Amino acid sequence: MSVFELRDVKYVYQSQYQSVEALKGISCAFEPGRVYAMMGRSGSGKTTLLSLMAGLDVPTEGSILCEGVSTSDIDLEQYRREYVAVIYQDFRLFPLLTVAENVMYPMELRGMKPAAAKKRAVELIAKVGLPETTLDRFPAMLSGGEQQRVAIARALGMDTKILLADEPTGNLDSENSENIYSILEALAHEDGYCVVIVTHDDELGLRADEVYHLHDGRLV
Repeated sequence: MSVFELRDVKYVYQSQYQSVEALKGISCAFEPGRVYAMMGRSGSGKTTLLSLMAGLDVPTEGSILCEGVSTSDIDLEQYRREYVAVIYQDFRLFPLLTVAENVMYPMELRGMKPAAAKKRAVELIAKVGLPETTLDRFPAMLSGGEQQRVAIARALGMDTKILLADEPTGNLDSENSENIYSILEALAHEDGYCVVIVTHDDELGLRADEVYHLHDGRLV
């Protein structure tokens, strides 16, 4: 049963001078426990599609259903806080917060008490394969691969079963890329997360359970 579904999604960028149809009727579904790769050349619509799935905007036409709820029928800030978690290529950690504080941040936004959030942060850091000593460090003190693991731990703190990853290995070497993909794969296959990865990496695409190819705003 799908946990995330796109129904005839269209999106038009409108300016004073022109309109550009970036997505032209995308329909697809995503199930828990699987890794999906969204692939395509630059300009194919991948970034626009991910932005809509992440709740940064709503479709011009069509609908995006997350756990049966349309993004058009819910406050987008609430949607981003409660329904999906996004992992970015550039990590987007808060530089002046420690690792623990970064991971705790989404939990405290949801009203979790600091002590409980700290305990959960310790669990999540261990889950992504980092030592507990990492918790008191700042992001700049970590390698790129370690920072991406922290970003995954923070996403898990959102307490949603849908993870969207935007080129999560794009800034990493091959060894760290393999480690990050293995973590995402385990989250899907062992813990039941629905993992959607936007990537240019053909190797990641080959390892995904299902691949969606975009070309000029359409699925091909």
